[in-house]
Amino acid sequence: MRAVIQRVSKASVTVGDAVVGQIGAGFLVLLGATHDDTREDAVSMAEKIAGLRVFTDDDEKMNLSLSDIGGSVLLVSQFTLYGDAKKGRRPSFIAAARPEVAEPLVDLVRRHIEAEGIGVETGEFGAHMDVALRNDGPVTLILETKNGRIQ
Repeated sequence: MRAVIQRVSKASVTVGDAVVGQIGAGFLVLLGATHDDTREDAVSMAEKIAGLRVFTDDDEKMNLSLSDIGGSVLLVSQFTLYGDAKKGRRPSFIAAARPEVAEPLVDLVRRHIEAEGIGVETGEFGAHMDVALRNDGPVTLILETKNGRIQ
């Protein structure tokens, strides 16, 4: 799995004219799955997201987690994270998992983050979404799992 994690002061996702998910302080997580991702990859990704300490403490050091600040996650599935634009002008998405593989893995990440006591809002799987955010910092991290471990 591959994730782009942005520390935000607020974020939302809209489908059509309806806001389907929104949060205040926390993480906007763009999450993609590839063909050989497993439950272990999803669990490892969820645990890492839930435990990241990138919010500032009283000494202005990145030392606090989502739980520490009462933050939330806006989780948005994004198959384009596995786009390959090395050749030609149009990216290839053959490395992205098909929806029947990706959707249950993304949902598993959601459930494991929620099990940590962290609120999770989501986009709408497979829909055209308008994602709005206010990146705080800016702080942006990229994580990837392989064989159930963060790489």
